[in-house]
Amino acid sequence: MKIQVMGSGSWGLALARLVALNGHEVSVWCRHEDNPDALRETRESPDFLPGVKIPDSIEIVTEIDPSVDMVVLAVPSHVMRSVLENHTFSPETIRINVAKGIENETLLRMDEVIHAVHGDCPVVVLSGPSHAEEVARELPASVCAAGVNEAANNAVQYVFQSSYFRVYTTSDIVGVELGGSLKNIVAIAAGVCDGYGLGDNAISALVTRGLAEISRLGLAMGAEQLTFAGLSGMGDLITTCLSKHSRNRAVGQRLAQGMTVEEALLASPMIAEGVRTTQSAHALASQMGVDMPITHQVYRVLFEGVNPKEAITSLMAREPKSEQE
Repeated sequence: MKIQVMGSGSWGLALARLVALNGHEVSVWCRHEDNPDALRETRESPDFLPGVKIPDSIEIVTEIDPSVDMVVLAVPSHVMRSVLENHTFSPETIRINVAKGIENETLLRMDEVIHAVHGDCPVVVLSGPSHAEEVARELPASVCAAGVNEAANNAVQYVFQSSYFRVYTTSDIVGVELGGSLKNIVAIAAGVCDGYGLGDNAISALVTRGLAEISRLGLAMGAEQLTFAGLSGMGDLITTCLSKHSRNRAVGQRLAQGMTVEEALLASPMIAEGVRTTQSAHALASQMGVDMPITHQVYRVLFEGVNPKEAITSLMAREPKSEQE
């Protein structure tokens, strides 16, 4: 297979390395401002994957190849539309989305953005508990390849499956997209809890109730309940809320340390998708009449200047309810 990866961040490079080692012809599209010459020369990205060598077989390019079999869209969700508008591919090229976010302006998932810009084409979402830092070191991970085109799902499964990267297929692209995006909001809250030293009980309750509200919104949008108990739901949520590699959890920790939102985001070159996703999820919950108390409090902290301690107090002081609510 001929595969192009759009984006030279940690996840783009980790996946490029994975499929290249699987024997496929791989190129990585890199913006001029991201210094492709240094990447070609050193075969390493010290900012995103320090100590991980990029195989010599991977070509670093600044132009796209519109005729590739697959394109991996490893760009941040908020620039997905502009990247797609400026770069087109064959209608047969399988578009693989690995970004985790919901567009602020339209409240569209990334698979919907891809179709809105590129029209009728095969789209597969690759998502699950899979930090780039660990995949690049060939540590075991499992993910889902989700889409309505079964042949495209199977093709992606074939290309990415390896001895350390297991890929399952599913048709529930809505649930997989939402699970991967919304868990970043809960991870910000988990980072706040961790930063304040609130203990394991608090984190466990947050993750459990976070999954409940992710599921509520997902079901309202047409997802399947079982998806949220799977890799792209519970699996990704646990990893993102607990891992030292989680950039969204790190944002929450910095907020608990007294940083402003702007300072917390500038403290790392990594993009924390959860901040923008919180804005979209808050709007979707309001639009669809879905109760999402954790998302609401994270929104207040990020966009209304509420102190994180006040947000925690508000969550704990809510009216008692049944767990099924």
